[in-house]
Amino acid sequence: MQASENNNDDFLFIDDSDEDEILNDGSAETWKVLIVDDDPEIHSVTQLALSDLVVLGKNIEYIHAYSGRDACLLIEEHEDIVLVLLDVVMETDDAGLNVVKHIRETLCRQDIRIVLRTGQPGYAPEESVIKDYDINDYKTKTELTRRKLVTTVYAAIRSYQQIHSVNQNRLGLEKIISATADLLELHSIHEYAEGVLSQLIKLSKSHCSVFCARGQGIIEGSDDLSLHVLGQMGHSTELINQKISCFDSNVLQDRISRCFTQKQHGYNHDHAALYLASGGYRAVIYLELEQELTEIQIQLIEVFLANVAIGYENVHLFQKLRNAAYRDWLTELPNRLEFVNLLDRFIQSEETDLVAALIDINHFSDINDGLGQDLGNKLLLAVTERMKELGNGCQIARMGADVFGVIGPADSVNPDRLMSLFYRSFTAGEQRLPVTACFGLCSKSSAGEQGVKVLNQINIALNLAKKSDNVNFVYYKKEMEDETLWRLGMIRQLRTDFADNRLELWYQPQLSLIARKVIGAEALLRWRTAEGKFISPAVFIPLAEYSGLIVEIGDWVINQACKQIKVLEQQKFDHVGISVNVSIPQFKRDNFVDSVIQATIRHDVKPSKLELEITENILMDEPQVVIDALVKLKAEGISIALDDFGTGYSSMSYLQKLPLDRLKVDRSFITDIAQPGQSLIADTIINLGKQMNLKVIAEGIEEEAQQAHLIAQGCDEVQGFFYAKPMPADEFLTFLRNNN
Repeated sequence: MQASENNNDDFLFIDDSDEDEILNDGSAETWKVLIVDDDPEIHSVTQLALSDLVVLGKNIEYIHAYSGRDACLLIEEHEDIVLVLLDVVMETDDAGLNVVKHIRETLCRQDIRIVLRTGQPGYAPEESVIKDYDINDYKTKTELTRRKLVTTVYAAIRSYQQIHSVNQNRLGLEKIISATADLLELHSIHEYAEGVLSQLIKLSKSHCSVFCARGQGIIEGSDDLSLHVLGQMGHSTELINQKISCFDSNVLQDRISRCFTQKQHGYNHDHAALYLASGGYRAVIYLELEQELTEIQIQLIEVFLANVAIGYENVHLFQKLRNAAYRDWLTELPNRLEFVNLLDRFIQSEETDLVAALIDINHFSDINDGLGQDLGNKLLLAVTERMKELGNGCQIARMGADVFGVIGPADSVNPDRLMSLFYRSFTAGEQRLPVTACFGLCSKSSAGEQGVKVLNQINIALNLAKKSDNVNFVYYKKEMEDETLWRLGMIRQLRTDFADNRLELWYQPQLSLIARKVIGAEALLRWRTAEGKFISPAVFIPLAEYSGLIVEIGDWVINQACKQIKVLEQQKFDHVGISVNVSIPQFKRDNFVDSVIQATIRHDVKPSKLELEITENILMDEPQVVIDALVKLKAEGISIALDDFGTGYSSMSYLQKLPLDRLKVDRSFITDIAQPGQSLIADTIINLGKQMNLKVIAEGIEEEAQQAHLIAQGCDEVQGFFYAKPMPADEFLTFLRNNN
């Protein structure tokens, strides 16, 4: 066949294992044809008829099989068989068709051409078999003249050659495209460049090459528009990431620059400068040739480059996607996902004195809210620049919001060094802002086996540092994780037991000191496990708040309290009210007020018999949210009490804004109330209640002397072990019957 008939479909992508000359059809020097027939004479006649046949410049090599079974074994042994001349009927009527199925289904060889022959026309295969199994032709042996046999074989081999060429092209292109799937790491673009060079060296028989492009957006930290080396092969000097100005040869620099500027290929007897462009991404590939390229080589290279250009654009797109996925948009630092990858490398590093840390800026949300998000962003950029003072040996990341991560040697990543970054104020716009931070640290010796695990460990340490009143840094220790696992286990158990109705409301009676009778009770939550063990409220209430389960539990408590109020009314104790504690997460629910009102309606009770207790610290958390909700509830008749007054932040400024019915004196002010000089705070709260026309109840009464002092001071109501301990609902009813 003439050379002009070789078009782009004949192009073969050279695999890395190919070291010899390029073949135009991707096969050996002969075509292997398998003759399968149980009649030896057919073998002889066929080989004789085709003895001098040359197809596409190659002779034919014959392989012989005399049964379907032998044919299957030979096809497995000879992977380069291109054509099978196959008898349909041999040891069985369908032996030939079984060979076809073996080729197509078992071996998945779709490129082998198959011509069926039979001496028994009555055994012709169905049309669907010929179609489904891609059979080239079906002939009876009597109609196969030499001319027809030659035509059939030539057409079949030509078909194989085209299919094989197309498949090789497809596999080659798939190889380039699949390579780009790995180019999410920064160095992948260099691997891609060198992979392209290795193929071009084989296509062109060059002995060395370079792949050059602008450094901006490719080389980390580079905004340089000059050309850099992204890939190299055959050079003894390391050139990767170097500018082309580092080349010894000015001629070489000029050739590469001219190709990039003129945007076209340049060919010479000893070199080729290839221009690559796709989607606005440009590069130059320079080849030093052993011999001048032929026209066919040039055509093949340019077809190859068309595919390379698409892949090169994909590399850049993947780079952009990677930046979007692994880089923080504001600071351009690695983000949380990338920090996890950095932690994986931190674990695998042979260095032993490494430390990983998280840095949380204190009160950053206040800066954002008070001075605006734009200034907050400028502050984050200023912190980023300050953290670079830790040195090139440290890797910095922004985890999100106001949290940064850093990995580095212990002499750089330690509490003293990290805190020193915040000794000076930060410049954000025109503002000078003093900033403090908390630090969680984890040394390599304490680190887990995976990056995600280490990040969790540092988070544990950071959370402890944020909660501490004494220090602003904590190093992770194994027992911290044990405590966290215990807490998570308790939360899971609490959630399960709550769903299984194992939580109970107990009631501690509240008495009027004047009337000397029960006027109410505080509803107190109790958790009895499946084993009958009680878990202290001091343990599980904080866990419920931490997990958010307190909202569901709080709603259940209010409904149970209303249900108990109804029982009290039915038992003729309609003068007895129930007081329940409310947490800040409940107030933050949009429908909290409605849910309380609906509970009183659902159980048909007087709203005034339900009292909500809030603590002083809750009031300080979200004062306006709490006040607005209480005003609405008070308007519906719900009673309101302020618990633990005087134990937290001062709420004096809010007292007149709150629709209160009662002040509650904390037990800490009652314990030593009968001792000389120890009653000042309790007495002050009682007097304050009188001045504000509020009822005052003292809790924690355990001694008669305490009661006597409270009576003398005019305290209205009391609650404590001196009168009764908390008790289940049925015992509370019995207590009422016996004491009223």
